[in-house]
Amino acid sequence: MNITGIIIQTLGGLGLFILGMKMMTEGLQATAGQKIRRILEAISSNRFMGCATGAGVTAMVQSSSATTVMLIGFASAGIMSLEQTVGVIIGANVGTTITGQMIAFELTAAALPAIALGVGLKYFSKKRNYRYIGDIILGFGLLFYGMTVMKNGLAPIKTDPQFIEFFTTFSTDSIGGILLCVFMGTVLTVAVQSSSATVGLTMTLASSGLLGYPTALALVLGENIGTTVTAQLSTIGSNNTEAHRTANAHTIFNVIGVGIILLIFPWFVDVVEIITLKLGAGAVSHTVNNEYVNVSRYIANGHTIFNVINAMVFLIFLPKLIQLTILISPKPSKSYERYRLPEFDSGFIDSPIGALAKVKGEIIKTMEFAHMNLKKTSTCLKVRDDDILGERDAIEDHLDDSQKVIIKYLTTIYQGEVNEPEAKEISELMRITNNIERLGDSMENVSKILERIYDNKFEFSEKAKQDLVDISEQVDIFLGFIIDEFQEKTEGFYQKALAMEDLIDQMRENMRYQHIERLRAGECSVDVGVFFIALVSNYEKMGDYCYNIATGVNRII
Repeated sequence: MNITGIIIQTLGGLGLFILGMKMMTEGLQATAGQKIRRILEAISSNRFMGCATGAGVTAMVQSSSATTVMLIGFASAGIMSLEQTVGVIIGANVGTTITGQMIAFELTAAALPAIALGVGLKYFSKKRNYRYIGDIILGFGLLFYGMTVMKNGLAPIKTDPQFIEFFTTFSTDSIGGILLCVFMGTVLTVAVQSSSATVGLTMTLASSGLLGYPTALALVLGENIGTTVTAQLSTIGSNNTEAHRTANAHTIFNVIGVGIILLIFPWFVDVVEIITLKLGAGAVSHTVNNEYVNVSRYIANGHTIFNVINAMVFLIFLPKLIQLTILISPKPSKSYERYRLPEFDSGFIDSPIGALAKVKGEIIKTMEFAHMNLKKTSTCLKVRDDDILGERDAIEDHLDDSQKVIIKYLTTIYQGEVNEPEAKEISELMRITNNIERLGDSMENVSKILERIYDNKFEFSEKAKQDLVDISEQVDIFLGFIIDEFQEKTEGFYQKALAMEDLIDQMRENMRYQHIERLRAGECSVDVGVFFIALVSNYEKMGDYCYNIATGVNRII
């Protein structure tokens, strides 16, 4: 018996399976990405609706890990609360069992035709959407072809005494044996970063007779723990408390759920068997050509039943799960660093939906920083404050540095696998970021002009002062309006933004006209008038930049 050949063929088959799974997930994400984002952003705090949404989204992308990473991106961006994300994660665990159910059906005959069709669409189609569909079909074919290769690779060892002796060490006859199986399932899933792949491998080993049915179920329980590691990896290096809490909730949920099932493991095995027989499957021990042809159906049902039971229990006790998650997660930092630059985690790069949600969260924080400092700068129109005026360089440098960090991260996302709507969103987010930086430039100009006015002891007329206060307040209202709408756009947003921009333009024209009239009447000097016009022009430019930001927000939200 050629051991090397067996190992190579088995690992090669597993590799094809993982590659197919990844291609299928990426194709599904690219095809339905915008729908998924809108669904997740619209989730209410109702835990049952969240669970149903999580199951549906995960069934769409065929990966609970992908869904969880997206949710961590939404949580860290402040778009979703911890309660909302945990409810969706509970549903995601149910949705991911669809993959196991699909694998359990004997679809290997469709593998090669699917590969042929998928390659044709992926590499020879001119339309991008067809190429994504090609990814899905090709991934489907590679997944089932990988299963076939694994089965063929394991075929020679089914009757080998040494291998039979090795696999019998994974027995569920004792507590220690069950725990060993759970541990091995966890380790294997951590190693390959895909619970669907390890569930598929477990099915292959069980159908070949190398693993008993109860042993396979114990391994599947461990695989449910192992799948939480992907979410934990995506939070490494992150200082965001919500991201850590979301990942920890996923781990706690699965670990406690497995612990509960282990307490009743023999009865759980019997219940799965009874339910599967009631659903019309043949006996688990039935063989054809020395292959256990029905065991995959039992394993898939066991995977589904475990996650459904787990979901039902934790939906009832969701507040307790959240309390426990908060208790063991890192506490939020009490210190506030005013000039904190945007922070991005490399773990989100493979999930454009989660990554873009994180970018939007950081852009909102940057806009809030600009808004706060705009208000402070505008107070100097009435009274000189050297502390505020002296901060302009630090504020401008911070907005410049924030722009660079955000643009660099958006470029990194764009260099990965993104679909056409995501590419457009990246372009608009870059445009928004650039206009926030330009807002900072105008704020700096206003600060410099005011300092020169005060240094030269110039005085505006009361009407000029009021004009400057009025236009600054209108810009303040405009920017605050955009920040609110960026988080949740309401009906008629763009029309309101256009009206605000028109109002600021009209204010500028009226103020210029009235200023000329004051010059004619000798109520204002030429020197002071130059500074007045410069201030009005800078606030009008801020209105333009706000309108540019509003246009970008309208196109992506």
